[in-house]
Amino acid sequence: MWTLANREIRSFFSSLIGYMVIGIFAVIMGLILWVFPDFSLLNYNYAGLEQLFSLAPMMFIFLIPAVTMRSFSEELQNGTLEILLTKPLYEFEIVLGKFIASLCLVGIALLPTGLYYFSIYQLGSPVGNIDSGSVIGSYIGLLFLSAGFTAIGVFCSSFFKNQIVSFLSALCLCYLIYFGFFYISKLPVFFGKTDDIIQQLGMDYHYNSMGKAQLLLSDCVYFITLAGLFLYLTVENIKSRTF
Repeated sequence: MWTLANREIRSFFSSLIGYMVIGIFAVIMGLILWVFPDFSLLNYNYAGLEQLFSLAPMMFIFLIPAVTMRSFSEELQNGTLEILLTKPLYEFEIVLGKFIASLCLVGIALLPTGLYYFSIYQLGSPVGNIDSGSVIGSYIGLLFLSAGFTAIGVFCSSFFKNQIVSFLSALCLCYLIYFGFFYISKLPVFFGKTDDIIQQLGMDYHYNSMGKAQLLLSDCVYFITLAGLFLYLTVENIKSRTF
């Protein structure tokens, strides 16, 4: 499993995919947080990274499907999945290997944002006047969110040979699970009755909860369960394929 994950990571950086993901994320977030006046951290009277953590999920809804779209689609297109399945690996090890590799790439893309925290830390008055607990909680929440998106992307990739179709299906599914339950809860039939329960089914509810410097077990369990569910479905889909 780890050998496969290592191979996948190396393949990311042997092509433009890895560099493009990291570069696009860093450039767009940098422009939004430091240049565009409506979001620039320099235009606020307090030190914080709320803009980063509120915008990052929307970025990841696009970027993570772009990372995961080749996970199994490429294998299916090239006919190499059958060869991979003949290796001394269980199906769940293959799925986990590809999941870990994609998640590592997302984690690497997040590393440069540490400079934003350092900059805000130094710009605070006095120096260090920033809610570090909230920042750490938001980073942890973002990693859990990334794991959920990555599992969904790998799942969609296991269905389609075409990488573009895999990308679009993962993008739509990530968007629906992140925002969909919030909008459903606002329907008249649910609003004021079970809207809070329905919102708790969505990723945004638990992600926002983690950004309040309170790491609740229920939020962690939600993301672990969500990622585990889609990885399990991916394994079952791989097992059911006939060549």
